[in-house]
Order: sequence, then C-alpha cells, then structure tokens
Amino acid sequence: MTVHVVGGGLVGPLMAVYLAQKGFDVELYERRPDMRRVDVPAGRSINLAVTARGLKALQEVGLRDAVMKISIPMKGRMIHDAEGKTSFLAYGQKEDEVIYAASRELLNKVLLEAAGACKNVKMTFGKTFTTDDLGKIKEPVIAADGAWSVVRKHMLENVRNFDYAQSFQTYGYKELHIPPDERGGFRMEKNALHIWPRNQYMLIALPNTDGSFTVTLFYPYDGFEKLKTPEDVLAFFKRDFPDAAPLMPALAEDFFANPTGALVTVKCAPWNDGNRVLIGDAAHAIVPFFAQGMNSGFEDCALLNSLIGEKPDWAKVFDDFSLKRKADADAIADMAVENFHEMRAGVTDPKFALKKQVGFALEQRWPEKFIPRYSMVIFHPEIPYAEAKRRGSAQGEILEKLCANINAPEELDWKEAERLLA
Repeated sequence: MTVHVVGGGLVGPLMAVYLAQKGFDVELYERRPDMRRVDVPAGRSINLAVTARGLKALQEVGLRDAVMKISIPMKGRMIHDAEGKTSFLAYGQKEDEVIYAASRELLNKVLLEAAGACKNVKMTFGKTFTTDDLGKIKEPVIAADGAWSVVRKHMLENVRNFDYAQSFQTYGYKELHIPPDERGGFRMEKNALHIWPRNQYMLIALPNTDGSFTVTLFYPYDGFEKLKTPEDVLAFFKRDFPDAAPLMPALAEDFFANPTGALVTVKCAPWNDGNRVLIGDAAHAIVPFFAQGMNSGFEDCALLNSLIGEKPDWAKVFDDFSLKRKADADAIADMAVENFHEMRAGVTDPKFALKKQVGFALEQRWPEKFIPRYSMVIFHPEIPYAEAKRRGSAQGEILEKLCANINAPEELDWKEAERLLA
C-alpha cells in the first residue's frame, strides 16, 4: 500500500516519517526544489516556536533531539517599552515551561532529512501537484500542502456542501533582521521572545542559533502604504522602536526588499473526502500569535497516526480524524486571533501582569483546579485546544473578579478564590 503525501514543508515530511515507521510506502510531492540541495526560500518567513505539542509528536518518531540541536529556549517575553526600557514576563513557573525558537529553514531540512532516510519514502521535488494528478490517484492522499492547498481547492469544487471560510487580518507583516555582534554573539537577551507592543501594532524578535534575530513587524496595511521612502522607515523605527532601530544596520534595505505577508485564518469542513484528507494549514491555517500553527499541524500527524491500524479502512480513519480534530482546530484559530491583542496591547496593561501573577499563585495552590490558559495551550498537550479555550474563558472571568480591587498578588482574597474555583 502506497500513501501519497502532498507538501514537503513542515507537516508533510513528519507525516511521511510516521507512515514509513508504520511500514507503509510513501510518495511525497513538493512543488519547490529540494532545499537540502538548492538555496530556496523556506515558505513563510516568520520564525517558529516549537512547543510541547510539537515536541511530543517529534518525540514519537525520534526527532526531538535533532530539533533541540537547532533550537534556542525562550523562557518568556521581554517587553520593550516606547523609551527602550525592558521588563520580563515568564511564560510559566516551572523549569521546563519554555518554548523553543527554531529557524523554519533548518527545521524543514531536519524533517526532510528524516523522511529521506526512510527507505520506503520516495520524495519528488519541483512537482506542482494538480487536480488532474489527484484524480488519477486511487490510493490514500494526505494533503499537507498549506494554506493555499490544491487538494482543498479540488474538494471545494467537487464535494457537495463543502464549507469554506477564510478571513484576513487588516494587518500584514514584514520580516527584518538583527545581525550578530562583531564577535558573533547576541545583541539582546537570547533566551526570550522580544516584543515591542505599541497597542495597534507591534514588533517581535526571535533568536537564531547564529547569534542573529529574526524580526517581524506586524502593522496595518494602510500604515505600510505610508512608509514610502527609506527616510520614512528610519524615522518611524527611531520614533516607535528606539532601542531596536540601531541594531538593524540594513533596516531600510530589508524593509523594501522583503515582501509584505498576509495573515489569514482558514476554516473548512469536511476535511476528508473518501481516500483524501487535509491536515495542517490545508485544513486549518491560523495566524501566528499563539505559536501553534506548526505545533497544531504536528499534533494532527500524531492524532492521525494513532488512528491508523495495520490494515486501515482509510475512509473511516480520515473521517474519524476529521471529527475528532475539527473543534480543536477551530478553538486554536480563535485563540490565536485573541492573542494578537494580548501581544500588541494587553502586555502593557499593569492589570495583565497582575492577572498573570495571580494565575500563577492559583496554579501553585490548586494545580488540579487552575492552569493558566497560556500554559494549557503551550505546555499541556494532554489538554485539547477546545478544552483549553473553554476553561480559559471561565478562568478569565474569575481572574477579572479577583483582580478588580487589588494591586498585588499578596492582597488576594484566598477564600473568595476558593469559592470561585469550586
């Protein structure tokens, strides 16, 4: 039995490894050249954060250690205010509650190497998969071909009552770069995700293993249109990001050389049609503000793999997968959009820090009753996204009440907290 995997980005090769380890022959198709042999862009350029859900899937196929070698731990958010002053907000309160920055290109190469090392995986590069190709294949097809999936397009045109919705943010993003210092070191704290929140927009920076930072500006489209000259760009950054601007010697050149990317959410149903199924961004593309796009795709691979027996009824497997996963995919899509506001504006509110501290205190005292929503999503893969969203909403109301009339965690009314958590 041959299983066909469409897409050689991040999710496709991981799915191929899962299938190969189960003993299936796999044919993987990728429209780009082999990035291990040719210098090609790695797709969307926003750096990646690997979290517990992704690490769990990588561990299952023996790739966790390989990914850790190209990753840098980030223990929290380093917030840069308008004057260049910084403050640190930890992601969690346990030693292992960190996320890992990884280059999309390096991670993609690790996954392709792993798939290529499987004797029963054949990879075809430079192959633009078409709907005609799809019609010729009678064997199972797993589509991991991204937010603009060809397989999903075919389903949209041929599956009765196929429900499809895409929504774009009014924001775009632009990739920039902070190079290493003269000695190859980091110009800022390396074990943090740096954020310059400015209420309606923000700048972020993630560390790379070579001492550089990948910087991304998230800005309204109409704002980008007003930055027409190098002088406009330099003036804007010196005004709004005064400590970041001096760290980017090629700021203006990078700004105009790099494209403005779009931020899209895709929801659709069903994900499956007979012997075909969508996974990852092809099924549920999300915005990058909860670091779960790739991680949710890796989790898709793990779930789908768990449903595949020795002699699978593929139509049933794909149907079961879609039914089990759809609600969680919708939940993380919604939470990712919500987290954009938190990152660009919420972190600057003193009440935000207070709620985070109170949440940590509640988790320490009653870990069986209270785990902060961020921690549920990032550090607890055993908690489905939909459950994290439900519990997070209820906990948000509790924190609002507990923090309404206090200014520090020490003032918390523990009896009221216990009553609200009952």
